[in-house]
Amino acid sequence: MSLSSLQLKDKADRRLKKGHLWIYSNEIDTQKTPLKGLAAGEQVAILGERGKCLGVAMVNPNGLICARLVSRDEKPLGRALLVQRIEQALALRERLFAEPYYRLIYGDSDWLPGLVVDRFGDVLVVQMATAGMDALQADIAAALQQVLKPAGILFKNDHGARALEELPERVETVGEVPERVLVRENGVDFEAPVFSGQKTGWFYDHRENRRYLQPLVAGKRVLDVFSYIGGWGIQAAVAGASEVLCVDASSDALDAVAANAERNGLSERVAALEGKAQPALKALLEDGERFDVVVMDPPAFIKRKKDQKAGEAAYYHLNELAMRLLNRDGLLVSASCSMHLPRETLTELLRSGSRHIDRQLQIFHQGGQGPDHPVHPAIPETDYLKAQFARVFR
Repeated sequence: MSLSSLQLKDKADRRLKKGHLWIYSNEIDTQKTPLKGLAAGEQVAILGERGKCLGVAMVNPNGLICARLVSRDEKPLGRALLVQRIEQALALRERLFAEPYYRLIYGDSDWLPGLVVDRFGDVLVVQMATAGMDALQADIAAALQQVLKPAGILFKNDHGARALEELPERVETVGEVPERVLVRENGVDFEAPVFSGQKTGWFYDHRENRRYLQPLVAGKRVLDVFSYIGGWGIQAAVAGASEVLCVDASSDALDAVAANAERNGLSERVAALEGKAQPALKALLEDGERFDVVVMDPPAFIKRKKDQKAGEAAYYHLNELAMRLLNRDGLLVSASCSMHLPRETLTELLRSGSRHIDRQLQIFHQGGQGPDHPVHPAIPETDYLKAQFARVFR
């Protein structure tokens, strides 16, 4: 297979040599090798000093990140290499987990930039965010079938991240994929709506944080804000919480909370409140409601740098409301999946909020993403999840 090439500018190969996989458009010597004319998703050879090949990358000539390395030799990513990478990813997950419920492929960290695969037993849900991976959909399906022999694969490519690479949204299936699939996490069973739900239908990244919370909730009243289908709240109820209230703006998500509560025999202890978080929390305050534990697990408020100021304000106000709802010696779990919000900034927002309402705050545990979301040591963006466990008291 003959590949076009992209020549890097002088010294622009340093990050790649240190392990990074991304190449920015301003690092290309466009006088020697113009980006214009390359097709989005095409694989090209990346050339460094003296024309030495540094590997093969998938390109998108219209993006700031114009190329992503997929190998460090001259071998392009095809079915055989996909099989090898999937087998490598599977080997790690099978060492980490006794049951087949996990993120199988985590993009750059598994050397498959732009590809995410979540495993739900014998069903796989796949999302592709780059033109290069999108072009390989048939090979990805074949490689997954060869390695895992799933009953069904759902290509759920209807997410906003595809717009950055000018990719159309579409949903396709290979084999049989039910509307809801079984998820077993920390000994608790759920049904996840893979077609209609958020992202792949479930959020595996908080698995360890939800496990950490379990021994802290026995006999406690728990508020789960941005509950989605009850991952935090229902696990808290299984662990002995006396009462759980799940808050979410989606009626469909709260229907799933009720179904998952019933599935685990918890209908009498799990209730739901439909509404946007801020007005819902204010209404609870006005009604005199108080809780022993509040979980604040919002979506990413800071998706881009330009969202920084407004996003930090949103985290501040919601966490302050959460602290106001806590009893005198309550526990707050404050999470953020915003890559652009550093852990120390979240800590500062919590400190500031607690002092504004004249309460003390102790952070006794700092959680991150589960081991099925391994961090690529050269790509800080792969380390995105924060979960601060704090005691809030007078």
